[in-house]
Amino acid sequence: MKILANDGISLSGAKALKEAGFDLISVKVAQDQLENYIKENNIEGILVRSNTKIRKPLIDACPNLKFIGRGGVGMDNIDVEYARSKGLHVFNTPAASAASVAELTFAHLFSGVRQLYNANRNMPLEGDTMFSELKRAYAGGYELRGKTLGIIGFGRIGREVAKLALGIGMKVIASDNEVGEATIELEFYNHQSIKIPIKTEPVEELIKHSDFISLHVPAQEKPIIGKKELESMKKGVGIINTARGGVIDEEALLEAIETNKVAFAGLDTFMDEPKPAIKLLMNEKVSLSPHIGAATIEAQERIGQELATEIINRYKP
Repeated sequence: MKILANDGISLSGAKALKEAGFDLISVKVAQDQLENYIKENNIEGILVRSNTKIRKPLIDACPNLKFIGRGGVGMDNIDVEYARSKGLHVFNTPAASAASVAELTFAHLFSGVRQLYNANRNMPLEGDTMFSELKRAYAGGYELRGKTLGIIGFGRIGREVAKLALGIGMKVIASDNEVGEATIELEFYNHQSIKIPIKTEPVEELIKHSDFISLHVPAQEKPIIGKKELESMKKGVGIINTARGGVIDEEALLEAIETNKVAFAGLDTFMDEPKPAIKLLMNEKVSLSPHIGAATIEAQERIGQELATEIINRYKP
């Protein structure tokens, strides 16, 4: 079976597939050339990340395809239901990147409460001439310990975020359409552990009580956080989005930042990727990263291994 890893695959995943007898091709084929490449090379399985789109026309044009594997969580770049209706096996790796996304969430949180995102912009420009002024400007930060973190979306990633929050002494509240209560287990280096139950509540209640809000939901047809929701939040709230672009109304967010309703935001995803709005990119109260939540060495290894395991278990010759 020929498999195209169009957005790459980890060395360990590639090794496992090759040792199991699969013909793995790890090249990057441009989107507009993908149909011809799949047909000309008799590709039966394709592995993608977020860059490659697998839509209905491509599925119809490539009847030899047997499966589509998505390295990561979200599958909004794939017409999943249509592919499955055509008999294709579509799968992803929902557990592999949870810890990495959670850690990036806290990188933005720590950066926000100490204004590191802005300090890092200005220190290279003025650190040698205005050190004392910058010191005064960035003094008066906040500790996360003792504050309330509201987590919208309490799946694997949301729960990993909860673990980190509980570990540093934050109160955690959560909202989820499917989960009513979840038990968070904190595991320590010496094999001890603590279990903490977290009950979920509606978004409209969560946003009223949270000092910080972090989103971990799939792509949505309309924003979960818009002008109305922002108005209901505490003044000085911090908001982090490492989920998907569009789950926050970016215009409403910028307005809330300008009025100091929102103290800062941390964004890893954007409505108009790969060309985020200039107003967001230039705002000194927004901590930015280019959709790298799952882009750690460890997560990529786990993703490759999960993809390989699924393929081997289902299709090994």
